[in-house]
Amino acid sequence: MRPIWRTKVTDNLCTHPIWPMPARAAIIVRMSDYRPPHSPGVAPDQAGLIVAATVMAVTGWVGLWLLITTTLPTAFPRWLFFVFLYLAVSGTVLPFVRYLNARFTRSSPASGVVLRQSIWVGLFVVACAWLQIPRVLNPVIALILALSLVVIEWFLHLREGGSAES
Repeated sequence: MRPIWRTKVTDNLCTHPIWPMPARAAIIVRMSDYRPPHSPGVAPDQAGLIVAATVMAVTGWVGLWLLITTTLPTAFPRWLFFVFLYLAVSGTVLPFVRYLNARFTRSSPASGVVLRQSIWVGLFVVACAWLQIPRVLNPVIALILALSLVVIEWFLHLREGGSAES
């Protein structure tokens, strides 16, 4: 008896008594329609969110690199630094925020919620960088700033109709 991998298609496979042709065809058709329940794919709005995150992150990091390597820290490049830092951090954090929301919430949040939460992280980093320029940033101020942003997000979540537990 030959191994199965050396069996040709014409070698009595189509007329085997255990697997008649209609049964095999039904199995193949049924398997081609199979979609595993654990991988539903990416919703169109979430796909757009991923594209937006990529564009934001690439624009921010490339802009930061060009800004730091080619300009002097005068007034206009300093403000551009904050804009590029904001884009870079928000775009980089967005996939992680999306994963955390998908992992720890009961229902999948809207893409606007994920974008808003990543924008909060970007705003926090930019505010900390801005406070570091005159050397007034310390752990207490950073904690107060982070807690204030978390409380604002929690109130927005409650206003949208979410429960206090989630």
